[in-house]
Amino acid sequence: MQGSILTLIKNHHGEITFFEGVPSPAGGILVLIPLIYSLSDLNFFQINYNIVVPLFSITTSFLLISKFPTYSFKKIVIQRKTTIFLLFGIVLFFGLLLIYTFNVIAISSLIYLTLLPISFAHYQKLKKQNKDEKTQDNDDDLEDVL
Repeated sequence: MQGSILTLIKNHHGEITFFEGVPSPAGGILVLIPLIYSLSDLNFFQINYNIVVPLFSITTSFLLISKFPTYSFKKIVIQRKTTIFLLFGIVLFFGLLLIYTFNVIAISSLIYLTLLPISFAHYQKLKKQNKDEKTQDNDDDLEDVL
């Protein structure tokens, strides 16, 4: 699993960086997801907007002020051989964004929503590994004096 996605989210020190809570721009888009979904051509779900809109607003508000770990893509390191694919993906994304604006924003925001529990689980796994390494290092530093 140390392959593609994990190399994209490591910073220049090889560490995976996280935000505390959802960043403000992402929170703004999360609040607008019901509106964007209603304007898109996607009709996967029949949504009762009287329930969903307040629920999204309250949940997003809590995510914005929480310490919920979310991926930070500030310092992305891309392998040289994958740069062309990344550039192609960016051009394709913006091309589709021009043609199918609300569909692309709706799908992108749904992808971001699925990344939230993934980033939380990944953060907990890294935290546990880091804790195990520290306890193992502390055990190695102890000497038997008797």
